[in-house]
Amino acid sequence: NSVEGLFVIFIMLFFIVGLFLLNIITSIWAYRDSINKGNSKEYALLILLGTLFFPVLGLIIYLIIRNN
Repeated sequence: NSVEGLFVIFIMLFFIVGLFLLNIITSIWAYRDSINKGNSKEYALLILLGTLFFPVLGLIIYLIIRNN
């Protein structure tokens, strides 16, 4: 049925947009956290780009190295 197909597309679109927003929010958090820990803005920008383009891996790596 076309209504069911539209519903599935809507749910998938909602999920994808949600993941995209979560990626942006975690990237901004990592950037701000890096600045608050006293790192340079260049380092924080590198963290921002890493978590933005490699969301899962970048966030995991940042969580490991953030206390060093």
